[in-house]
Amino acid sequence: MVRLLPLILLAVMAVSASAQEAAFRLPLDGEWLFRVDSLKAGITEGWYLDSLDHSSWERVQTPKYWEDYPGMASYDGWGWFYRTFIVDMPSGPISLHFAGVDDDAVVWVNGIEMGGHAGYTDPFALDVTPALRSGLNSVAVLVKDYGGGGGIYKPVTLIPTRLIDELLKGPYYGTPALKSADWVRDAVIYCVYLRSFSPEGNFEGLEKRLPALKDLGVTVLWLLPVNPVGEKNRKGTLGSPYAVRDYYGINPEFGTLQDFKRLLAAAKREGMRLIIDLVANHTSWDSKLITDHPDWFRKDDRGNIVSPNPDWTDVAALDYTKPALRRSMIEMMRWWVKDVGIDGFRCDVAELVPNDFWEEARAQLNRIKPVMMLAEGSLPVEHVKAFDLTYSWNVYDALDILLQGKRPVTLLDQILKNERLQFPSGSIRMRFTTNHDKNAWDSPAVLKFGTDGLRLATVLVNTLPGVPMIYTGEEVANDRKLSLFEKVGVDWTRPREMGDLWKSLIAVRRSHLALSRGDMLRVPSMPEEDIFSFFRAAGADKILVVLNFSTESRIATLSVPMEKIFPRQGYVKMKEISSGKTIVLQPGQPQAMALEPRGYRIFAIETPGKR
Repeated sequence: MVRLLPLILLAVMAVSASAQEAAFRLPLDGEWLFRVDSLKAGITEGWYLDSLDHSSWERVQTPKYWEDYPGMASYDGWGWFYRTFIVDMPSGPISLHFAGVDDDAVVWVNGIEMGGHAGYTDPFALDVTPALRSGLNSVAVLVKDYGGGGGIYKPVTLIPTRLIDELLKGPYYGTPALKSADWVRDAVIYCVYLRSFSPEGNFEGLEKRLPALKDLGVTVLWLLPVNPVGEKNRKGTLGSPYAVRDYYGINPEFGTLQDFKRLLAAAKREGMRLIIDLVANHTSWDSKLITDHPDWFRKDDRGNIVSPNPDWTDVAALDYTKPALRRSMIEMMRWWVKDVGIDGFRCDVAELVPNDFWEEARAQLNRIKPVMMLAEGSLPVEHVKAFDLTYSWNVYDALDILLQGKRPVTLLDQILKNERLQFPSGSIRMRFTTNHDKNAWDSPAVLKFGTDGLRLATVLVNTLPGVPMIYTGEEVANDRKLSLFEKVGVDWTRPREMGDLWKSLIAVRRSHLALSRGDMLRVPSMPEEDIFSFFRAAGADKILVVLNFSTESRIATLSVPMEKIFPRQGYVKMKEISSGKTIVLQPGQPQAMALEPRGYRIFAIETPGKR
């Protein structure tokens, strides 16, 4: 084993243990050892073990993206980081805080797995007290990168667990989020991929099925890009809808502008709003903008227009340092909202476009009418002035981990805590079990999670704070990859069990303000590794949700904090929404209930009792 020069903690002796703990803080930035794991063999071969000879590993610096390491400019995959450090153990629990790892991570201390992280932007912390020892210690981090930047790109710190919250708080903690219209806050979004949604694959095919979507409970339709698709450097037979040729045009696959307006009017008659996908970061190589304004595009050192990244060969990157481009894009957005009549935009790869552009665009749109702005992004700053909703990748990325039993359900506690400490207050996250990218490039949700797992995940995303989104075909648990370059239809003859579940959950959401607007309060539950239970509360309206992530039956025991949720009430009767059965909650008495494998139970207040 090779040891890095250890970073030694110099602690000033204090009178009390609490003073010693308060002084304890050990940065682990600087030199680490690094090794590429392109074959994904490191876990099997024990690369995290102290007994392994790490002497052949490369010496690198953190925090830094590994693209900056020699020969790593285009590497996506697995990579390992390893270092040693010396610590004099303070009293109290100790956590290891990562300010940023891209994308996923698994962490070992002294060869013992401490846990991991899913997602590419959220900070996270792991309690490492059980593995730490006085003197020499080691930490190994497996980073799983799926594209773009990779590595440990923000600081790593060993710190008392009780101080973690302050470290996790982001610059927008406590800042109010942009105020959204009521219809935005109460939305149930359905994402329509027109090519796959109907046999016709056009606006008319969607219009015919609007009553079915209304019956499901959908309130907002989000259409993937409706613009003409470029032909130059096209991928596949039909080309990606995200290779936009004309921002003002309509893809003739789908119909005409008049057909679109007829669909829009029909959706409004059914009580639904409609937003469209806006691809503001790039255009097709034969777009009107390239023809008319080639100076509005990013160029390399030789003056050639470039793609946003090496894989997106069918599109050319726009350059938002150009004021004229910004004015043109905002004018186009105003036209869609004011003249055509849509209700907002889902903004593709929003984080590749400067946020100050989105803020300027939102201010302009607000002068026309209240709109929905959904960012394909997950940055807290996006909620301050520009966007109503961002993608909840944090919860989505945890679903597979939890359903496979790789981590206890307390992982969700950490995820939601990070969200609360990072995002402006009142931020709305879009929760989902799949989307067009995950379906096309990863796996259909029902194949990824299994039928029971998908059912449980669907309940979770409908009951957590946020706005739920349904992707095309999820009401029949679509099992086909819906290619973005070809026409692949959904088999609508499949059983509608998931559609019935969505419909029932949306109905509960509509009849209980607690689910669309309420605060969330976690309920301590046993067994704690499998049972995730919580209340949603909006005034007197309260909903109890109990989820079993285990593949086995469980007797869940809930310790309901009655004084917090039902102050001054001697007992509370709650009725299970699906069965009508009642339970009685009383102060100081744990509540036990049976749950089937991957089962769930949802309760609403029946009768509050007075002391």
